[in-house]
Amino acid sequence: MSASSTRPSYAAVLRTPHATRTFTAALLGRLSYGMVALAVLLAVSRATGSYAAAGTVMALFGAASVFLSPLRAALVDRHGPRRALLPMAALYAGLLGTLAAATWRPGAPAAVLGAVAVAAGACTPPLGPTMRAVWGELVTDRRLLQRAYSLDGVAEELLFVSGPLLVGAVVQFAPPAAGVAISGLLVGIGTLAFVTSPVVKSIAVQGQASRVQARARVRMRIERGLVRPVVVAAGVGLSLGAVDLLVLAFAEERGHGDDVVAWIFAALSAGSAVGGLLYGAVDWRTGARVRLPVLTAGLGLALAVAGLAPGLVTLACAAVCAGFFVAPALTTAYLVADESAAPGARVQAGAWVNTAVNAGISMGAAAGGLLVGHLPVGAGFALAGGAALLAAAAVGVGTRHPRVALPQEQEQEQEAGTAEQAR
Repeated sequence: MSASSTRPSYAAVLRTPHATRTFTAALLGRLSYGMVALAVLLAVSRATGSYAAAGTVMALFGAASVFLSPLRAALVDRHGPRRALLPMAALYAGLLGTLAAATWRPGAPAAVLGAVAVAAGACTPPLGPTMRAVWGELVTDRRLLQRAYSLDGVAEELLFVSGPLLVGAVVQFAPPAAGVAISGLLVGIGTLAFVTSPVVKSIAVQGQASRVQARARVRMRIERGLVRPVVVAAGVGLSLGAVDLLVLAFAEERGHGDDVVAWIFAALSAGSAVGGLLYGAVDWRTGARVRLPVLTAGLGLALAVAGLAPGLVTLACAAVCAGFFVAPALTTAYLVADESAAPGARVQAGAWVNTAVNAGISMGAAAGGLLVGHLPVGAGFALAGGAALLAAAAVGVGTRHPRVALPQEQEQEQEAGTAEQAR
């Protein structure tokens, strides 16, 4: 792919040949991931009459999806997006259709639903990591790639906000199982449109031609370059997972209902979206590895301060401030992972970061439950922020030690030096 010669901007990202079509197709498939959690939860609870069974099935589905993500990403790197994603999407959509059929009416055994949910989760196509790898091929200008990743992150944030709203609209006129079926349909259509994009076809050919050469370098690059972005992603996820329950407890202490809590979550998402867009629009003079701990520390401090909020309005403002750091921190983590990855392991690199975020959120939710029961809410916010601060400290200490620059960084330094001489 050729680098864009236009001025770096979000419009320039979308003007890149085939970018809009490919990105739209990926977002259509990824919309399923914004819908499926609530849809499965409602469908299983309706079918079994048990919230405990619904929670267990959802946990099994999520665990299979999250922890097998690097393995599925490795298949994409090895065989190319077209050959790997289409079978995954077909199995995933078919299994979600089976789950929808089984939960359409009450009476389905919880064990059967759990087995189907685990199988479906194990087949979840890694559309997000693959799209980020495609951005790396579409856009070779690193400044433009930063904007592409920021746009991708903000769009994903909006999908996870709009997905539950769509499920809420569906259940107004159909059983919750219909939301599960629609989720499967979206993945099938979106993945098919994605892999038939000309740029994805060309990446598949390149990936097959270069995978033998790249395979020898994959393990070394992953071990050397992915520790920092994975640590940051896990820390961010851990903090965010704990915050959800802490916000609920904060509102309950002050006699507010769940409808008010939704506004706090919306404030956090809005702050993340705005922060991501602003972050991507800045031409940073510091490297991504330097920005990574700073942004993570900003999130940790904002969450710690949020625990001092006297009321929901103040907490909403603090949530907006914390949100400003979420998308930028994760965008930077993906950038560092992409720079660290061998050409044949870009999808795996993104998948490890994605897995770390989701695993952190799950562990944070469990930790949040313990914090709410045994500590004041303010102390819980301080500990949630402390998780991000600890991750920032671990990554920040690592940046002080000299290291050998990766090939992409050497090229960037050479380009920067050439540009400086020209000025």
